Formats: sequence, C-alpha cells, structure tokens
Amino acid sequence: MKAAISVEGLSKLYRVNRTGHGAPYGTLRESLMKLMTVPWRRPARSQYDDFWALNDVNFEVRPGEVVGIIGRNGAGKSTLLKVLSRITKPTKGQVRLHGRVGSLLEVGTGFHPELSGRENIYLNGAILGMTRQEIGKKFDDIVDFAELDQFLDMPIKRYSSGMYVRLAFSVAAHINPEILLVDEVLAVGDAAFQKKCLGQMGAVARGGRTILFVSHQLEALLNLCPRSVLLEGGRMVRQGDTRSIIDDYLARQRTLMNTPLGERRDRLGKGRFRFTDCWFEDLDGQRLASVMCGQSVKLVMTYETTPGTVIRRPLVSLDLFTSQGTPVTRFFNNVSGDMFSDIPARGRFECLIDRLPLNVGRYDYNVLCEIGTDYEIEDRVNGAGSLVVEQGDFYKSGKLIHRDFPLLVEHHWQVHGA
Repeated sequence: MKAAISVEGLSKLYRVNRTGHGAPYGTLRESLMKLMTVPWRRPARSQYDDFWALNDVNFEVRPGEVVGIIGRNGAGKSTLLKVLSRITKPTKGQVRLHGRVGSLLEVGTGFHPELSGRENIYLNGAILGMTRQEIGKKFDDIVDFAELDQFLDMPIKRYSSGMYVRLAFSVAAHINPEILLVDEVLAVGDAAFQKKCLGQMGAVARGGRTILFVSHQLEALLNLCPRSVLLEGGRMVRQGDTRSIIDDYLARQRTLMNTPLGERRDRLGKGRFRFTDCWFEDLDGQRLASVMCGQSVKLVMTYETTPGTVIRRPLVSLDLFTSQGTPVTRFFNNVSGDMFSDIPARGRFECLIDRLPLNVGRYDYNVLCEIGTDYEIEDRVNGAGSLVVEQGDFYKSGKLIHRDFPLLVEHHWQVHGA
C-alpha cells in the first residue's frame, strides 16, 4: 500500500542573525566607499549562524493511520508540519503526500484578516481544491461546530484568538481532507472546545483519514494515536507505539529539569515576562525537597520582566501531572479569584495550598503566564520541574488509598438502617 505521507532525509536550515538585528541602512557614498575597498579588506566573518530546525528526518504514515508527533518546544514539530503543508520549502530531502491536505497550524494560517468568517470558509476550502458547491454542502456543519453564527459576517481580524481557532478547526475538520495536520493550536481554546475538537478528530480518524497530530497533551495522544514519532533538536530520535514513546519523552524531560528554570530555552511566549525559579516551601519559608501527603505548603514562583514593561492582570498557573503525563490539577490565580492589577518588575508569586491532597508519588509540572481576556502567552515552560510527595497521614487514620489514585479527598462514611 502506498504511504499517505512519506518523509525522506528531510532537513530545514534557517540563518540566525548573531547580532540580533538586521544590517543598518547607509548612504550611497558609504556603499561606494565599501565597494572600492573590497580588494584590500579581509573576508568578513559571517554574522549569521546556521540553525537546523529539522535534520535528516525519515518516516512514513500509512493511509488511515493516526500518528502523534512528540517533542519539547524547539524540537522541530511545527517546522515539520509547515513543510508538509507546503508553507515553507525544505532545505534537503523530500516529502511525498498522497491526498488532499487540511492543515490547522498557527492561529492565522490560511485565513485573510480583512475577509469575514463566511468568506474565509469559502477561501480556505478553495485553497484545498474544493468547489463552491462542495463547500456549500458542508457550510452549515462548519458553522454549527464553530458556534460562531452571529459573528459570521464580521471581519475575522476582530475575532479573539479563541474564536479564530474555533473557525479554523471547524473548516479543517469538515472539508474532508484525506490528510489532516493538526498543531498545538487547540491549547488556545477553552477546555470544553478542546474536548469537542478531540472528539471530532476521533471521528475523522474512524472515517479512515490520515492524521498527523502534534500536541503536549499526552493523554490525548494516547487516546488518538497508536503510533508516535519522537523529535529532539530537529532529529527523529525514534518511532514506535505511543506509550513507549511517551515514556522515553518523559525520561528525557526529567533530565532537562536539572537545568535551572531561568536558563531554560525551550519556552514559548512573547518573553516580556519570564519565570526564573519555582519551588515548594513549608509555612516557615524553608524550601522543601519533598512534601508529605496532607502537608500545608506554599508554592513560590519568582519572575522578572523586560525593562520598561508593565504587566497588568497576569494569569499565572502551575499544572501538575502524574509521571505518565496524566493531568492531576491546576493551581491558577484566575479561578481562585486572586487577581493583580499590575505587578512589580521583579518579584515572586506565592500560593498557599492547605493540606496538599496528593498521594505518594512523583509529579511533574508546567508553568504558564498569560495576559488579558485572549490569554496571550507571555511565558510557558513545559516540564519546568517536579514535586515528590511522601507518605503522610492525610486521613488521620494512618492509612492511604493505593497510589494508583493520585488525588486524595477528605470524606466520611455513615450507615443507616433501612
């Protein structure tokens, strides 16, 4: 059977300006003088560095197969999908695609901001080779799924990022592509819409279409993708069943956690705000190497902002996961109601956790800072650190439930006669 996606020796090179800015503008006289002195000048050292976003990547995806792409930030996942979507050309190697491709990459890809939602549905469908009649048959389903019928004739430049993702995913999932490429953009939507999107992708997969799915949501990858590919530093480390690939990825993440948070480069966001450290301490302010079940602790997150930047109403969160990547809970100032109008240029957030309700085990965490109603990411570090929870008397009975159940909930039993 011919592969739906065939990637052979794929490499992508970018030139990075070492000085951090472009060449300055000069006068005509300066340009002529430089030209005249060329024979007597030593060859100038290039101000650019080579960065291989992808380096000799090889794999195949069979028709109807659902394959996950796993890797930390900067591993080359998004670059791979851009090459497959023909948004950018490879430097070396080749890609063969057999079938019509639908892409859901960065918010904004493939849409025209001046056109309305209605017009962009037809535009995006036409780009993917559909006739106007074919798009019309799917139009109502696209609008119903996106839940944006009242905003359909508004220019999409006025859409929030969440509205944009709703429409973009709905178009990509309903135009019947043989191959669907999905990047991490679902993280922009709310939890209910993410669940809806994952359900739709499951339906697309059951319909026999090919899906390449990039996500940090490891549980979603386990549910959707029997097989996955692990990327690191632009190279394909290995491929295989998703469970073993996730185990390998998490082991590599724990090694990375030894790097101080402030020095981590695998981070996303605008960068005006950066986490510099994160730890748990007891109520006396002593940093803890581990905590006990039921112990009251403080979560401390230090940060710094770029000079001259004012950060207003930051949304700060820490997401806890089991060692297998299953979400456990989120500590989030937005849901606790502890909002800040603005914050100092450098400082620390403190979050009091009364009687930590976690069972014995090791928990990894991500840190995130967002701004505004559109949840624009300022700083996000996945696998920022880990929390070790040791035996404690949470229930005041000297007993604990089995550690397969990570969450501890205070409860009491009674019995009554019939």
